[in-house]
Amino acid sequence: MDTPPLSGSDSDSEDSLVTDRELQDAFSRGLLKPGLNVVLEGRKKAVNDVSGLKQCLAEFKRDLEWVERLDVTLGPVPEISEPQPTPQNKDQKKPVNPEDDFLREMSFYRQAQAAVLAVLPRLHQLQVPTKRPTDYFAEMAKSDQQMQKIRQKLQTKQAAMERSEKAKQLRALRKYGKKVQTQVLQKRQQEKAHMMNAIKKYQKGFSDKLDFLEGDQKPVTQGTKAGTKGQQMKKGPSAKRRYKNQKFGFGGKKKGTKWNTRESYDDVSSFRAKVAHGKGIRRPGKKGSNKRPGKRTREKMKSKTR
Repeated sequence: MDTPPLSGSDSDSEDSLVTDRELQDAFSRGLLKPGLNVVLEGRKKAVNDVSGLKQCLAEFKRDLEWVERLDVTLGPVPEISEPQPTPQNKDQKKPVNPEDDFLREMSFYRQAQAAVLAVLPRLHQLQVPTKRPTDYFAEMAKSDQQMQKIRQKLQTKQAAMERSEKAKQLRALRKYGKKVQTQVLQKRQQEKAHMMNAIKKYQKGFSDKLDFLEGDQKPVTQGTKAGTKGQQMKKGPSAKRRYKNQKFGFGGKKKGTKWNTRESYDDVSSFRAKVAHGKGIRRPGKKGSNKRPGKRTREKMKSKTR
């Protein structure tokens, strides 16, 4: 009787079992190499060996003078707003929150400041110099070749920055030059238009001034125009009015100036009988001088010329 075929899950479980067995056999034989499995070690137990620490401290501790040790233990320098310390509140200090970075760093700074204020007078009493002399030369941590490379790199970087700045300035100057050029062209066009207007006004008789021929005439703004109009009104009639007065008269009645009146009807001093009605003295030879020939005569004359 044939056994039924194994399903997929059964075959996978059998393969895994075989693999586990092989691994167990290899482990028992010692064939497994390190690196495949990581052995987790337990957490180390902290030991406070006080006697051992004191022994180590006694080994490297030396009985030297304070100038050689320069050790000082002080608290932070008191702030200006804090009250002066007294024997009662000397031991009552506010604890610094270690989680607050600013207060922690400030406590370090104040403690270092207190140490400096306490140690400097002591060093001056012992005649220990605390400032570097002017002729002090220290050995460089880097070689001269390395510093030369750094100097060259800085110089090249500075030169590149200067070139970039110069290029920016040139671009800005070009933009400014173009702007100035456009302003000059616009100013010239305005001056030309103003001169043309002045010439037209002079040709029409609206103005009798020739100041625009000098070339330094500035365009008149609206405010100045209003001012000149007011001045003209105060001084007298405008140029246009003067031109019309010169051409047509100075006002007064225009219609009916040629009508006969009683005085003009009675006045016959300018009457000449010889000249009136073509009855004057006629000179010979001038009778037909201006007479036009007739139509037939003109046609005959044309046909003769042909």
